[in-house]
Amino acid sequence: MNENQGILELIEMLYTMISDAWGVPLGNDKCLVDREKALDLIEEIKAQLPAEMAEAKRLVSARDEFIRNAKNEAESVRKMAEERARKMVEEQEVVRAAKARAEEMIATADNKSRELRRAANEYVAESLQGAEDAVGQALELIRTSRSRFRSAAGSAAAPQKQREQ
Repeated sequence: MNENQGILELIEMLYTMISDAWGVPLGNDKCLVDREKALDLIEEIKAQLPAEMAEAKRLVSARDEFIRNAKNEAESVRKMAEERARKMVEEQEVVRAAKARAEEMIATADNKSRELRRAANEYVAESLQGAEDAVGQALELIRTSRSRFRSAAGSAAAPQKQREQ
């Protein structure tokens, strides 16, 4: 099999193989399929699924690290602001200015942390949605294939039963 083929393309190939297969006389829902080709397609699909799942896990892990780094950066900014404020305690005016600046830096850090977390969550959600959509499409394709296959096998068997009577 070609390694560049996606799971949906492989499922489409399997669908085509089954839908184009010759029906077995007197066999409801049965047809002749090249076993080796079908098994090769299924093995290729099985081989690619873990890679797509691993990518989704990697994205979640990257998002968690991104959030962790944002929190660490926010804490670092917070600590720097507190330290700077402590050093400015000597004068009343300086103290007020330091407190205002510290609060501003904390608010900025909190806003930045929230924004980074939101962006990471959106990115992962979109990636997971794409993977979920692909799996859903594959499942729908399999269900449609099964239905068509049964329908084709049933209609092929009907004329054979009439000849027997």
